[in-house]
Amino acid sequence: MREILRRPNGAFGIGILAVFTILAILPDVLVGPLQTAVTATGPRLAPPSTEFPFGTDQLGRSILNLTVHATRISMVIGLLATFITVAIGAVLGIVSGYVGGRFDAVLMRVADFFLVLPTFVLAIILTAIIRDALGTGSRELFGIRLSLLVIVVVIGITSWSSAARIIRAQTLSLKERAFVDRARVIGASSGHIMRRHILPNVVNLIVANAVLTFAGAILTETTLSFVGLGDPFQPSWGQLLEAARSTGAPGLGAWWYFVPAGTAVVLVVFAFTLLGNALDDILNPKLQGRR
Repeated sequence: MREILRRPNGAFGIGILAVFTILAILPDVLVGPLQTAVTATGPRLAPPSTEFPFGTDQLGRSILNLTVHATRISMVIGLLATFITVAIGAVLGIVSGYVGGRFDAVLMRVADFFLVLPTFVLAIILTAIIRDALGTGSRELFGIRLSLLVIVVVIGITSWSSAARIIRAQTLSLKERAFVDRARVIGASSGHIMRRHILPNVVNLIVANAVLTFAGAILTETTLSFVGLGDPFQPSWGQLLEAARSTGAPGLGAWWYFVPAGTAVVLVVFAFTLLGNALDDILNPKLQGRR
């Protein structure tokens, strides 16, 4: 962490993410409970004012209130999707690289399949199929509606391939090292070697990949919600953008409806990009001078 904070891009990225983390943790404290059509108190599509700093939507709800509450949903979706993506990529990458042979060949062909397919198109198709199969309705898990968890799972299972390939490449190098050979000689099992000797040496790669995966997950969720696959009862940034579009806010000149959510997406993705560059400088010092 100290190494990251010593770099301007890393410190700036962490600063931005710290602000959004606070917004995600304390939305009720900062802006009050999530406003609904019943609890809305403002005029419809009112521009920013002293009472409503970010204006209101077509129902008279505060855009500031909606944007801050949407921060929690978007960040949680990004975090869960990143965890699934990195977990799948790390496990398959390590196992594939260490075991090798036919298993490695088959798994890499599957990874290539996901790499060449347009991830967003595949995510749209899978989201629609899984929702129809589950009939998610209003059911919740861990306080999140299943309709949003479907998006989390879809992002995870469509984004693991690049992480798996990167980690596999490092595993192929590590399994030829002397310390791994010594572990084999003393009778350590393959599972023990992968868990105790390979995994600790690819943690840096996993963390660096997770940072960029988080940014990609936020963008994917935003896009899926924007095209109507989000949940209007648990607003995310993408859902707010979709609501602004369906209301005709751009045509009505109601820029305050979509600018806050759009700015939030840009800032978070920018912050993760800065953090990723800082990590890259730390893990690959030779590349620092090329930027």
